[in-house]
Amino acid sequence: MLIETSFGNIKIKLYNETPLHRDNFLKLAEKHFYDSLLFHRVINTFMVQGGDPDSKNAPAGKFLGDGDVGYTIPAEFNPKLFHKRGVIAAARNGDEVNPEQASSGCQFYITQGKVFTDSLLSVVEKRVSGMKAYNSVVKNKDNKKLFDKFSEFQQKGLPDSILAVKKKIDQLVSSELANVPPYKFSDEQRKAYTTIGGTPHLDGAYTVFGEVLEGMEVVDKIASVSKDRTDRPLTDVRMKISVIK
Repeated sequence: MLIETSFGNIKIKLYNETPLHRDNFLKLAEKHFYDSLLFHRVINTFMVQGGDPDSKNAPAGKFLGDGDVGYTIPAEFNPKLFHKRGVIAAARNGDEVNPEQASSGCQFYITQGKVFTDSLLSVVEKRVSGMKAYNSVVKNKDNKKLFDKFSEFQQKGLPDSILAVKKKIDQLVSSELANVPPYKFSDEQRKAYTTIGGTPHLDGAYTVFGEVLEGMEVVDKIASVSKDRTDRPLTDVRMKISVIK
């Protein structure tokens, strides 16, 4: 597949190990869904994100990222597919409203990332373990009222109440950590993250479904453009995605 941009072209491949994501992306590309959409969120040394249908005709300065196609895709986590530099993964809503970690039906990102040391990766392992414990707490139906309260207090702007509920959530997560097997990167992951780099803290939480074959220099250029406070490029970076055989 080919992603055309004003900075150059990016040639990608999709993984057969994630057939739901592969087939959905192909379907949208064949329908020209992505043509003229923006890379609406870019963070240098992290990733570039696009695929929001609301971005096609969005005026300058408009916040983007909430657009969708009316459906999600079940997560297809595969330990052999991880967030090394240059992979393509599906964006999604947060665990609080999406405990099953289902993917957006259209939004995706390309990882840029950075190179890690072994010691930093050990720190990330603990972070990933904490995220998994947090997701377990969110999935527990007994905690629904607590998270509903948290959302309510956020909407009402009640900082003291937010802190009180957050303290309870943190206590639940700490307790749940004892039940979550410690997360460990494989030798393959460690080798990739300490050589070419990537975004390891996203592993096991966002579905990776493809990778860049050619054009990572284009991704780097997009990631480094000037942007506003919401990480939207000040000058629109549009895409066109086509299937090449």
